[in-house]
Amino acid sequence: MPRMSQERPDGEALQYIQAMLGQLAAMARAERCEMLTYLIEMAYVEAGDIVCGARPPSLREERSRAVDEEGHSAS
Repeated sequence: MPRMSQERPDGEALQYIQAMLGQLAAMARAERCEMLTYLIEMAYVEAGDIVCGARPPSLREERSRAVDEEGHSAS
C-alpha cells in the first residue's frame, strides 16, 4: 500500500473513496446487513465531511483544534 502524505488528503481520492463507500453501503443494504450498512454509511459521511473541510482528516488534528479552542476561550 502506498504511503500517504501527512498533509491534507487529496480531495479527488477522498471523493473516489466516498463514491465507493456509497456503492458498498447499497450492497450491504441489499444483503440486509443493517449494522454493516450503518458503519459504511458513517464512513461515507466522514469522508464527505473531510472533503468539504468540516472535519480534519486526522483525529490528532481534531484533538489539537479542540485543545486550542479551549485554551483560547479560557483566556
